[in-house]
Amino acid sequence: MRLLLLNHITVARESLRRNRLRTTLTTLGITLGVACITVILALSFGAIKLINDQIDALGGNIMVLRPDNKPTHDLRDAIIPLGGDSFTVSSLTERDYKAISDLDGVAEAAPLMSVAGSVSTTKGTRTNAPIVATTPSLASISDLKIQDGQFIDQVTNQTTAVIGHQLSVDMFGTDQSIGQIFKIRGQQFTVIGVLKPVNDSINYNNLNINNAAIISLDSGKSFNQGIAQIRQVNIKAKDPAQIPALSGQITKLITDNHGGEHDFSLLVGQDISRPTSTLFSIVGMVAAIISTVSLIIGGIGIMNIMLANVAERTREIGIRKAVGASDYHITFQFLIEALVMSVSGGLIGFLLGYAIALLLGTFLPFNPGFSWQVPVASIGTSVVVGVLFGLYPALRAARKNPIEALRQYH
Repeated sequence: MRLLLLNHITVARESLRRNRLRTTLTTLGITLGVACITVILALSFGAIKLINDQIDALGGNIMVLRPDNKPTHDLRDAIIPLGGDSFTVSSLTERDYKAISDLDGVAEAAPLMSVAGSVSTTKGTRTNAPIVATTPSLASISDLKIQDGQFIDQVTNQTTAVIGHQLSVDMFGTDQSIGQIFKIRGQQFTVIGVLKPVNDSINYNNLNINNAAIISLDSGKSFNQGIAQIRQVNIKAKDPAQIPALSGQITKLITDNHGGEHDFSLLVGQDISRPTSTLFSIVGMVAAIISTVSLIIGGIGIMNIMLANVAERTREIGIRKAVGASDYHITFQFLIEALVMSVSGGLIGFLLGYAIALLLGTFLPFNPGFSWQVPVASIGTSVVVGVLFGLYPALRAARKNPIEALRQYH
């Protein structure tokens, strides 16, 4: 059987080599489709790994509570979940945050409230700067480092703020902006701290720290008629081993607070990277359409070239059957030829896709991820395409009558 398989592969290679241009153009469709799949999967795993590494670096004792909003189909909201109007409705309240903070197993808890508005100075206005209202605990839970000044605390008043390194440079032309004044929706704020620059703009807070303006929770409430519109609560457990039990306590507590409604999500471990997965799922849908078209074109090309091969090799099929080749052997022979094209295209597409992903990684805040699922999905897809589009020509070749096949050339 092994010798027969090697013989089929050798015959397939020789057959395809005789029509190099036709074979190359046919394989190209598979290559482009597989490359597209590989790029999306590699970048998805890279972004998810980045967030999981951040959680692990914080000790693995972080939980995140979010409102269970309906999935969005707006790509802009998926990319900038803390931007302006991304969270207009939230089921989480200040009562929830305070109740969680009082639990014995909770070391700290920090609410994040998104404030709609722009940051303005006498030099201009920044409309894309995320404005977040929170508590002092955010700095220790998320390991935010201060470059100059201090973070907001219980002593500072409602007119003070901490800003990201890049926002400081953009608004004031320097990263030494302590004492500078800016406005949010007409209200003045004094800069009391500038955060150290961070390399990871993608994080589990869905917050671009370098461009953010951080104010106190009371200040945020003043923009919303005294109501805290909380879109996330970061929770730090005292003991990572107690997270499963603590997760059950928090779930029951918030469910009771909401009158029995489970309108929230408590994320632990790798589930915290879910928003990033959602983003790449949306982008992946677009890429999947493109790759599917390429794969279908490649598959049709494989079927076309195999039907042409069957027609050109009718006499060969008749001779093989006359000397004892079964329908199975003929089917297997032509199916191997289809698989040689599709798998070759898949391998080239996989390598090309990772090369493109590595190139894109130089412009993104994360590197593509390496996982066994990527080659399995990429090359596995090419195998499926080869079988689906190569089976009909192979069966057609196997069903030829040997006498009629030999007679055709006399």
